[in-house]
Amino acid sequence: METVKLTIDGKDIEVPKGTTISKAAKKLGIDIPLLCYMELHDLNIENKPAGCRICVVEVEGRRNLSPSCATVCEEGMVVRTHTTRVLNARRTVMEFILSDHPKDCLICPKSGHCELQDMAIRLGIREIPGAEIAAMSTYRKDTSPSIIRDLDKCIMCRRCEMMCNEVQTVGALSAINRGFMAAVAPAFEQNLEYSPCTYCGQCVAVCPTGALTEVDHTPDVLRALADPTKTVVVQTAPAVRVALGEEFGMEPGTIVTGKMVSALRALGFDYVFDTDFAADLTIIEEGTEFLDRIKRHLNGDTSVRLPILTSCCPGWVNFFEYYYPDLKDVPSSAKSPQQMFGAIAKSYFAQKIGVDRKNLVVVSIMPCLAKKYECQRGEFSVDGNPDVDYSISTRELASFIKQANIDFNNLPDGTFDVPLGESTGAGVIFGTTGGVIEAAVRTAYELYTGKKLERLDFTELRGFEGVRSATVDFDGLKLNIGIAHGLGNARKLLDEVRSGKSHFHAIEIMACPGGCIGGGGQPLHHGRSEILKARSAAIYNEDRNKPLRKSHENPYIIKLYEEFLGKPNSEKAHELLHTHYFERKKKIYIKP
Repeated sequence: METVKLTIDGKDIEVPKGTTISKAAKKLGIDIPLLCYMELHDLNIENKPAGCRICVVEVEGRRNLSPSCATVCEEGMVVRTHTTRVLNARRTVMEFILSDHPKDCLICPKSGHCELQDMAIRLGIREIPGAEIAAMSTYRKDTSPSIIRDLDKCIMCRRCEMMCNEVQTVGALSAINRGFMAAVAPAFEQNLEYSPCTYCGQCVAVCPTGALTEVDHTPDVLRALADPTKTVVVQTAPAVRVALGEEFGMEPGTIVTGKMVSALRALGFDYVFDTDFAADLTIIEEGTEFLDRIKRHLNGDTSVRLPILTSCCPGWVNFFEYYYPDLKDVPSSAKSPQQMFGAIAKSYFAQKIGVDRKNLVVVSIMPCLAKKYECQRGEFSVDGNPDVDYSISTRELASFIKQANIDFNNLPDGTFDVPLGESTGAGVIFGTTGGVIEAAVRTAYELYTGKKLERLDFTELRGFEGVRSATVDFDGLKLNIGIAHGLGNARKLLDEVRSGKSHFHAIEIMACPGGCIGGGGQPLHHGRSEILKARSAAIYNEDRNKPLRKSHENPYIIKLYEEFLGKPNSEKAHELLHTHYFERKKKIYIKP
């Protein structure tokens, strides 16, 4: 490997050719402030537009200061990172940025987690010279069902553009205008609602300021909890329990299921249930549908659409409805676990407790911002009453717990209520990439072969590669399984399906890198892969510790079919648990 030698702040170092100054300095323990820069290690993608100029350094022999995040080390280079000229330049740059930035820090939803605020503190900014004559940008706020866009707070770091266009390949965001009016916005300066945005929230997860935040539904939930005429139930997604603890100082991957249940009870919810129950239900419906397609295919039915695509991720559903509407009969028609839970809660459970569905409020705690949009889709309602009323993110739940002055770390471990709180390990692993298809395999194998499955850990379906494949043996029937996480990776598999070149029988797709554990509503991880891997390991650990690990063995799922639904994929099951898809491009470009 070719290397170069240089000196940084009087320290000699030898680094591989192509290394940037900031990375070389980091190896020496020299901390250069970075703002617009972000690295996604597992994806091998860097955001280094060198636009903010906070990371500038002096390079001997060069007249101008150099952005260390984008300047490559050269042989014999002499670099100084904290001279008076450098410090003065950084302060001046920050003052210019702040002169065009709203001063509403006290009520900004990113307050306390704002990287711009942290950088201003680090650089010792206590006043903004000339702020009274600065040209302030005046964009209006853009509120979608999931994401709020406040371009007055955009600092043109372009991280969101990187995530949207390079990682997710959605293409909803791009740079517009110049000078003080420069910002990153949807194409043609339209609202997010009228763009290809999938509401995956990955832009929100990397935004360093309050330019992109989620729509906060906690005030609505609080009003429902305070209403004596309402019975309020809550469901919690599997990925939430392995990330929520991070908001309270715990290590990534700490499982806080019991504390989370106790916290939700302390907040006043009447019933605390588990989305994992609905994940088990999803497996029964989706698995039965898959086996039906396979059997028809083996019997020579040429009308069968294979591969079947999983349908539990709303961000991915939004993506294929926009870019692949010609494939809308390929995914499973099964609703997501969130929506299955809502439908069962407002029918089966409401009947059990004698409450009218309009007086039953269903709240979901999700790692995902697309869930906020999903629960507002018209087809997931009855006479205008939604199956799921409100969806709040893991971050919003943490904020809610803190507002209520609940000592989360010292809470005792509570247990979920029944019947919609009982789940298997198969339901838990929905929270990580590969988990949905592994859960499906555990059930589909036994339903297809009639034999007991002894090996429950399908490690060949696990991992963090963007696109993975494996062959699973169903007692002589070889099934080819494809897995993708991140919409950019999904596009690769979907293009194969569209062209007729796909050899898979089933494909799992998750919109977010890592699956739900890396959702746009999770505690911010800024692309650190070790955090996602710790969350994933915790998911599988919880699965191993479950007494039941196959969805079809859940006694409350069995009882639900016996008492209410009849058989899997029955007429009643289809009415409550299945859906249909739309060509979204037509819907969003025709403004009401």
